[in-house]
Amino acid sequence: MIRLSVKLVVALGIWAIAAALCTGAAIAQMQLAPPSAPATRPKPHHKPPKRSDTVKPTAPSAAQPAPAPPAPAASAGSQTSTGHEPDLAFGAFQRGNYITAFSLATQRAGEKDDPKSMTLLGELYANGLGVPQNDKKAEEWYKLAAARGDANAMFALGMFRMQGRAGPRDRVVSAKWLASAAKLGHPIAAYDLALLYIEGELFPRDFDRAAQLLSVAAQAGNPQAEYALGTLYKEGRGVTKDMHEAVRLFGLAALGDETDAEVEYGIDLFNGDGVTRNQAMAAALFRKAALMGNPIAQDRLAIMLANGLGVPADPVEAAKWHLISKAAGETDLALDDFVNKLDTKSRAAAEQGAKPWVDAINRSIAARTRAATRPASTSVAK
Repeated sequence: MIRLSVKLVVALGIWAIAAALCTGAAIAQMQLAPPSAPATRPKPHHKPPKRSDTVKPTAPSAAQPAPAPPAPAASAGSQTSTGHEPDLAFGAFQRGNYITAFSLATQRAGEKDDPKSMTLLGELYANGLGVPQNDKKAEEWYKLAAARGDANAMFALGMFRMQGRAGPRDRVVSAKWLASAAKLGHPIAAYDLALLYIEGELFPRDFDRAAQLLSVAAQAGNPQAEYALGTLYKEGRGVTKDMHEAVRLFGLAALGDETDAEVEYGIDLFNGDGVTRNQAMAAALFRKAALMGNPIAQDRLAIMLANGLGVPADPVEAAKWHLISKAAGETDLALDDFVNKLDTKSRAAAEQGAKPWVDAINRSIAARTRAATRPASTSVAK
């Protein structure tokens, strides 16, 4: 399946839909001195980053979305055990033999008029794999494949128009391509289109339609869609309110390494809301999300460590995670008081443990501030 998934939030500016989708979604409060928590944000489908053995956070890179491999297509060659020809071009692509993939896909596209091979050629040109990078040629191949009904090519064209590749940015045209792909069951297109309906700018806000599209993507195993659909069930938007279904979806998304879902599911497990209470599992989920830099998880983990809930009490670790979450903007007056009452040695140990995280957070904040205040560059005509 194509992994073209886009970090659509970057392309669309869809972080603004957080309030629309998740008002109250992740502010479910722990029943012990609950701190306020900002709403979490639905995100586009993307492969989760690999876990690191270190607890030191790093600022996320501003990676640009790019098309990715299309689904395997039939290619010339011997029959498989299922009676289908093996996809030699895609196999070469997966092994990194891009020149071979280009040659085989070109042959297949010419001889068989095969849309999957055309999509693969578009992918190769879009990313400069085995051939010079060329958005125009990529678009041409994607359009040929889309005209022959290939959903992956339609999705790729939607992303091209959203990003302004091979032509001007055009959200309306992009949405049309996403809709075409979604109609053919493309799960990531369905998810991204659902975000547009939740955003309510390009289309009238429609939670019913968003829920339908999210269901398509969730049934295909998309963790971000499972999480977003769970928030709709939790709030009763576009679907009948059902906390048990919401928690089930949060659990599935958490298994898919969706950090926001880990936090939400952890809160539900801690409170026993829609699921049997399990504070030990909640603590494990909070720790996992905390290590990924989620300040809400860091705060909840600190509360549990401070009070010995689900985990052995550890004042130093509790203070460490509180200082980290506080640096990221999380507020918890009860934990402030807890840290202030620590003895000098314990507090110094907590500050030392938090320092790499706090330094990284401060650098990230400073970089964002500089970027926001940097004057726009102007060109001087000569």
